[in-house]
Amino acid sequence: MAKEKKCSVKENSYKGINAIFINCTLTRTPEKSHTETLIKLSERILKKNGIKTQIIRPVDYDIAFGVQPDMTKKGWAKDDWPKIFKKVMKADIVFICTPIWLGQISAIAKLVIERLYAHSGETNAKGQYKFYGQVGATLITGNEDGIKHCAMEILYSMQHLGFTIPPQADAGWIGEAGPGPSYGDKGKVGFDNDFTNRNVTFLTWNVMHFAQMLKKNKGIPSYGNILEEWDTGCDMDFPNPEYRSKEKSKK
Repeated sequence: MAKEKKCSVKENSYKGINAIFINCTLTRTPEKSHTETLIKLSERILKKNGIKTQIIRPVDYDIAFGVQPDMTKKGWAKDDWPKIFKKVMKADIVFICTPIWLGQISAIAKLVIERLYAHSGETNAKGQYKFYGQVGATLITGNEDGIKHCAMEILYSMQHLGFTIPPQADAGWIGEAGPGPSYGDKGKVGFDNDFTNRNVTFLTWNVMHFAQMLKKNKGIPSYGNILEEWDTGCDMDFPNPEYRSKEKSKK
């Protein structure tokens, strides 16, 4: 006997939320990106629920190497990163998406993470680290194994910088082990893969839920995570807070 179909009902509105997909493909626009083909699957769900989306390819920009917010102040003739960073800061949901090369994230993905790290010392209006209140996730493509390894690297980096990572915030498609077609090749390669379709759907809804919760509650509560308060010796329920203010005054 077939199971009775019971479906949840949408409870929330997601209008007013913005999402950005940073597609770390090595392929410049307008050439086809398999990673972007997978991104479109998630984007379609977001758009259906009123979320504004944007897809950018950092490879289309002239981004300097380094861990400063603007590398032109460190001798580089040009650095487009500040333009991208403005787009990132307008988003409630930030995807870092990458193809797999030799079992690793792309060089562009590594560059993006390094440039996000350049802002790790900056704070938001509450005094929290810069990316508090933004939701992070990843989508990955390839034709050999490595999704989980790449997701670990990206999601660890994002949460360390302050992004909120929902449950099951990674998804991808790799096909059969060994060289072969990539996602979206020959018209529909990978489109009927239930594992990928399910994971992308769950991921997309989880980032929407978390973004909506954070927006509704005006981000993450600030008690216990303000650097200035730690440095001046505020309690935070940590033993012996006095030493912190004393140490600060010695410097």
